[in-house]
Amino acid sequence: MINLERIRNGRLETNPYRWAGITDLFEPGDADRLASTYPCDHYKLLSARGGEKDYEYHARSFIPMNGDDVTYRDELDDSWQVLAADLLSAGYRNAMTTLTGCDLTQAPMEVNVFHYGPGCSLGAHPDLPDKVVTHVLYFNSAWNIEAGGCLNILRSANASDIAALVVPVVGSSAVLVRSDDSWHSVSPVVSCSPISRRSMTVTFYRPGSASSMWPPGDTTPLYRYETPQLSELTPESVEVE
Repeated sequence: MINLERIRNGRLETNPYRWAGITDLFEPGDADRLASTYPCDHYKLLSARGGEKDYEYHARSFIPMNGDDVTYRDELDDSWQVLAADLLSAGYRNAMTTLTGCDLTQAPMEVNVFHYGPGCSLGAHPDLPDKVVTHVLYFNSAWNIEAGGCLNILRSANASDIAALVVPVVGSSAVLVRSDDSWHSVSPVVSCSPISRRSMTVTFYRPGSASSMWPPGDTTPLYRYETPQLSELTPESVEVE
């Protein structure tokens, strides 16, 4: 399903750090199917203010750290199961290795999907040091830049110091090679947005790393994300699965 040649032959930028924008990852029919069947099950709310970065979004596990199969497979459309198989393939790892120059053939990998409803955002930050490369894929069939929710490639910790902007439409993606200077953010989704911003992160880690998204013993309630308005709720006030 993934056009690996688009990744393998992608252009790795060096300004303001090593990153790449990759488009046309899917054939139109596959893109439409993925966008229309985006997962809504088994999410949790993550939110924090006043720390190293402010953030609020809804996350669902797709492939667990070092896992060899998709999470909650029975809830997924067949197209998402095919996508999972692609992400778990040696061909995908080899294409990402070729693009980034980082040996990812044996790196621990974790995949999560996200809903960003009205008001959701991710503050300026470089990724944690245990991350090597992150591939962010998008699944909105259409998106208005004025609605926020775009990935901002930043020159510095200043959220307005934008070098490039990636719109979250299906088939588009961004590859970030982690460094102390790999600043990026997701601008807040406007309160009147009729749909959520939908994305996936494929993260390659250094050996021995643990998942920060799903730490051992995590008992956070999980719920179905049915509408953007769930971003205004707390885990205690939504239906738990």
